[in-house]
Amino acid sequence: MSSFDAVLVISFGGPNGPADIRPFLANVLRGRRVSPERVEAVAAHYEHFGGVSPITARTLQQADGLRTRLAQAGHPLPVFVGMRNWHPLLPDTFRQMSDAGVRRVVGFIAAAQHSYSSCQQYRENVAAARLALRESGRPDVEVTYVDSWFEHDGFIDANAAHVGDARARLPANRRDHARLIFTAHSIPVSMAEASRYRQQLRTSAALVADRAGMADWTLVYQSRSGRPEDPWLEPDVCDHLREARGQGVTSAVICPIGFVCDHVEVLWDLDVEAAAVAREIGLALARAESANADPRFIDMMADVTLRTIRRAERGRPLPIVAARGG
Repeated sequence: MSSFDAVLVISFGGPNGPADIRPFLANVLRGRRVSPERVEAVAAHYEHFGGVSPITARTLQQADGLRTRLAQAGHPLPVFVGMRNWHPLLPDTFRQMSDAGVRRVVGFIAAAQHSYSSCQQYRENVAAARLALRESGRPDVEVTYVDSWFEHDGFIDANAAHVGDARARLPANRRDHARLIFTAHSIPVSMAEASRYRQQLRTSAALVADRAGMADWTLVYQSRSGRPEDPWLEPDVCDHLREARGQGVTSAVICPIGFVCDHVEVLWDLDVEAAAVAREIGLALARAESANADPRFIDMMADVTLRTIRRAERGRPLPIVAARGG
């Protein structure tokens, strides 16, 4: 018997149709000063893809794969999904789990590298959802998080394989000298300095580059959303493409190492904006798929989940057995 009743996969969330776009963005931007013009600009990105972000379907595929792997390993646990910004929302998932008798879960946050916005904020959302359970009179659901996996072989192998697939799509005469460009979500410099985000990104990137056999690589950022006067992590991916072309680079592979699903920020920033820049400057460009539901990534999810389960089992107190009198 497992020490846990279920597993919870925690992710960002995304709209599932045009009517969801602005309510979803209101959740994402709650508490932040963002101009109406900026909101409408971002809404247009989602509208470009029919108002549907692939992140929900991708995350559910990951959860289904994880459920199968756990059953194969002798731990047939239900796997729930809770999203920060759209359905299935974390508070709803916690109510569902509590009502189903779930009391202890393994928590898997779908972000490899740690920062406030990619990790700690989700933990705060989980804490708020648990508080709401208790305030409603429902039993609490305890969460034990898996260990870090930004350098786990499964995560590295999945990304390296996708880099290889992308590289193979470049013109044959440009593959050997292609630059590998890793991207991650930009965050405020002050937030980065309070976390291991940049260090963990560089570790992940170096491992993927080595496994993909590409010595010329760099780390850049995308999806900046703060005020222009506030310093955020740079360089921006489109700025780097122009600079690289000026230095004589003729081909590149982009790997979104800071994302685990191809969602709208990946699709818009890389497949639309970066691709347009590449065409404009004459740079051959191929974008690697995110980890998504790659079997190697699912194996990694199962491995870190099973490690958490086994660690808890080792730490359980032995049952008290009454001594027999003589």
